Amino acid sequence: MSDLQTEVNPAERLRPLTGITIIDVTRVVAGPYCAQMLADLGATVIKVEHPSDPDYVRSFPPFVASAEPGAAPAGSGYFAQYNRHKLGVSLDLKHPDGKALFIEMIGKADIVMENFRPGTMDKLGLGYAVLQAANPRLIYTAISGFGQTGPHSRRPAYDSTAQAAGGLWSMNGNAGEPPMRVGSIIGDLAASFYATIGTLAALREVERSGLGQMVDISQQDSVVTLTESAIVNFTVDSVVATPLGNEHPFARPYGQYACKDGHVFFGSYSDKLWRESCVIFGEPELADDPEIDTMVKRFDDATYQRRLKPVIERWFSSRTKAELEAMAGDRIALTPIKSIDEVVADPHLRAREMFVPVQLEGGSVEVFGSPIKLSATPALAVGAAPALGQHNREIYIDWLGMSPERFDRLVGTGVV
Repeated sequence: MSDLQTEVNPAERLRPLTGITIIDVTRVVAGPYCAQMLADLGATVIKVEHPSDPDYVRSFPPFVASAEPGAAPAGSGYFAQYNRHKLGVSLDLKHPDGKALFIEMIGKADIVMENFRPGTMDKLGLGYAVLQAANPRLIYTAISGFGQTGPHSRRPAYDSTAQAAGGLWSMNGNAGEPPMRVGSIIGDLAASFYATIGTLAALREVERSGLGQMVDISQQDSVVTLTESAIVNFTVDSVVATPLGNEHPFARPYGQYACKDGHVFFGSYSDKLWRESCVIFGEPELADDPEIDTMVKRFDDATYQRRLKPVIERWFSSRTKAELEAMAGDRIALTPIKSIDEVVADPHLRAREMFVPVQLEGGSVEVFGSPIKLSATPALAVGAAPALGQHNREIYIDWLGMSPERFDRLVGTGVV
């Protein structure tokens, strides 16, 4: 393990991954978010970008205003959201001197992360075999659309590719209408989650055996695991999942319902929760109504449409989201469907520090924090997003031990 973290930030020695150094050559979200989660947990992450072709999400909106009046925007809030807590260096991996420098960095690192199409790093002469030879303890985390093996491994992919190929797209949307993409980059995010888990598992193995390994994460694989019951419904009963809208495949009431000022999620599908709901809304006798007194009866579509849905609509139509949430309290699952402005203002999320400031190039932006809550060694979700090449001198001279003369020569030739 390297000592870069201790040198750079001695105040952060108590987080679980302190002392772990990650070389991050990923772009966009699937990869940068994984590295950031590990940075929040104490790892030192060195983000490597090409000097003239950096991570192109630096150009994604929204752009954060500079603290200096009249100055150019401070940078991309989108970039900051997935790259806080990182040190930034520039390096041309296609240049022979850049390759040699990268291998030197690998010799002092614990983990390298990349999200290129399989084969790209090999073409650069920096594939897994080469880097493992330089550092047998190295963990090589590779995120791609279809994984490092299999007949489709070399195909290009985006988040929507994974949603389409993983089956999630086909089952999302409203019943009777064409499928609809999930409204977030869930394929990118899921791959980052699994890459984080796999990398931590590989770290444990390094501690045990001293040997690194490749962590191979496919966006398509990741999305397949998000399809809930769809796989077993097909393998057991040959049922192909189709869009259900806000309905649940085997539970009612469990979905979206309109109220006076918007919509809520209501999920009192079990007999106990249904009985409690009837009490809360002043009609306890409904719990014993022989047409809707069991889960099986309430799930029957004809019964649900004729007897159950009108009751729920009567309960909700004259009440606001806040009134319904207050009535439900801790007793039943009844939750306002919140818009993003309501989410950002949510006092519960604020209490859990789920919105944090990130500094970037003379400005500041508020982004989501870390959902990982550790009681003894908590994640630290605040921190700056680096400018391109901001830490070149610190990394190359102070950490790697490069001479100032060599550094100046590499700067002059555009390698860094």
